[in-house]
Amino acid sequence: MTLRNLDTLKSLDNRSSVLLGNDQVDELREKFLKSDINGNGYIELGELREALKTVGIDIPGYQARTIEDEFKKNDKSQDGKLSLDEFEKLYSRLKSEKEERTFKTRVKPISGTTEIRNKENDSIVHTVRHSEQLAFSKWINQNLALDSDLNLSQNPIDPETKDLYTRCNDGIVLCKLINFSVPKTIDERTINRGKNITIYQKLENLELALRSAEAIGCHVINIRPNDIRDEKEHLILGLLWQIIQIGLFSEINLTHHPGLVMLLKDGESKEDLLKLTKEELLLRWFNYHLARSAYSGREVKNFGNDIKDSVAYSHLLKQICPSNHRPMVTLAPLNENDLNRRAEAMLTEAEKLKARDFVTANDVVSGNQKLNMAFVANLFNTYPALDVPEDVTIQDEDIIEETREEKTYRNWMNSMGVNPYVNYLYTDLQDCLVIFQLYDMIKPGSVDWNRVVKKFVPIKIKFQKLDNCNYAVDIGKKVMNFKLVGIQGSNLLDGDKTFTLALVWQLMRAYTLAMLDKIAGQGHPIVENGIIEWTNNKLKSADKKTFINNFQDPVISDSRVICDLIDAIKPGSVQYDLLKTENTNEAKMENARYAVSIARKIGARVFALPEDIVEVKQKLVMTIFATLMIQDYQPPQVSLEQ
Repeated sequence: MTLRNLDTLKSLDNRSSVLLGNDQVDELREKFLKSDINGNGYIELGELREALKTVGIDIPGYQARTIEDEFKKNDKSQDGKLSLDEFEKLYSRLKSEKEERTFKTRVKPISGTTEIRNKENDSIVHTVRHSEQLAFSKWINQNLALDSDLNLSQNPIDPETKDLYTRCNDGIVLCKLINFSVPKTIDERTINRGKNITIYQKLENLELALRSAEAIGCHVINIRPNDIRDEKEHLILGLLWQIIQIGLFSEINLTHHPGLVMLLKDGESKEDLLKLTKEELLLRWFNYHLARSAYSGREVKNFGNDIKDSVAYSHLLKQICPSNHRPMVTLAPLNENDLNRRAEAMLTEAEKLKARDFVTANDVVSGNQKLNMAFVANLFNTYPALDVPEDVTIQDEDIIEETREEKTYRNWMNSMGVNPYVNYLYTDLQDCLVIFQLYDMIKPGSVDWNRVVKKFVPIKIKFQKLDNCNYAVDIGKKVMNFKLVGIQGSNLLDGDKTFTLALVWQLMRAYTLAMLDKIAGQGHPIVENGIIEWTNNKLKSADKKTFINNFQDPVISDSRVICDLIDAIKPGSVQYDLLKTENTNEAKMENARYAVSIARKIGARVFALPEDIVEVKQKLVMTIFATLMIQDYQPPQVSLEQ
């Protein structure tokens, strides 16, 4: 799910009859989001009939009114809105009642795909694309070939079978892939390895993988370890794509490629580049090189229809190929009239650059957006060809590097499934639409969506965004009780770093404490002092000698107190012989990486980084202890061995 409030989080996490993953943005959920115009995770009753039309259910007006009346009678909240969960159930009911006999003939598998029906609900269909299975299998085989734990060089994943899903079911491949995409995310000492690991140890690995994927910005709330162990193909492919995509785009930025300033248009500043989505940035890079080549076609505006004939691709490959590269890339593919043969010839040219990954000729000709974007991202990473001319000087201030704190907040937001995806805090929050979504997740009903401008008129855009920002600050002060002294809507609109970070931190804190309040069920808000008290009581009850005075306590820096707390929550989970005792920064970093990974392995949603522990960053350290407290309050689970 892309948007959800806290109640929806709980209801969906507890469902077993409908398990929908990220990959289904192309199916029911994508259409739900289009109907959910205000972006609050709901559909108004008055919009229900039109929403049902978007998913192929066209009902007469009288029936729509009957459904509305039924819903109003049973709606405990009396808010006149349907959540995604409720919409799915209604959709399933109407499908089974009215279209059971025509369902299988009307919804036909797309060429090159397999449809998997939900075992509990036959009207829920998941699509598995064979091309993605092929592409991801080859990418893993290629990039993890030298990993001794996987032995892919001797025993590669068979891309033509379901081997990919079997290889993922113990969590090791996922953990390794996460570390390939974002190095050092997982301390590999925490991975259960070996040929004879138990089912329970596999589930631990999968928990570690999911929580770590979440920490790098993947949206995995609707995926559980058992889903991957059971080899649910659509969920695994969706997760793999998110991890791979994050890795592909991780270095497409000004920090790693200052030459991106060459893509600026007249009148633009470097901040304008930061406003672009990754897809938009890649398209701009693509067209930048086409403009300097012999290409005479139209501008490439997408990775679907515009690249199907391989003409733009052929010119791009020739343009980015270094002049001294051998063998040279040529335009020979353009001599082919058949599109499939031309695409294959183009990929043969790409092979000369060692950059043929992700697509087949059929993927190019069919216009597979996802895989073609991955192909271009890999081309960029291989040969960006953005050398800065001698007469152009790039100043240090032109290089904008994301701080750890900014990255943590951004990953947290994206893991929540906000829409649109947050690429850069200070530009992507200027209209406050993401902030409103987070408000509504933290405190359902806190946002009056009728006051929010969702679609902006060009000549009024600045004033409309300012209205949104003023309203966001107003909610923060009056509804959320945030401390926003001196902050005005104009500060958010201007992308003021200090004020934006102040608001974002309080959003993350409020969400964490709201989740803690919900699961602890103590009847009163739990704040920092309550977390410290629980921490010390938990440590004492487990006969641990460590304790903390506050979240700035220097004792936290070596991570031993965190490891003690984890071991108190789940005895035997910490291997103390792996902890370093030296009082050096290097030793502390190793301990911190271990502590973060062990916390995630037991299920804690830790977004803080090891550096935050070593430097004892009060705010993010607090979130670690809070998420561990949340984990301790989770109902005990019986292991499969037991």
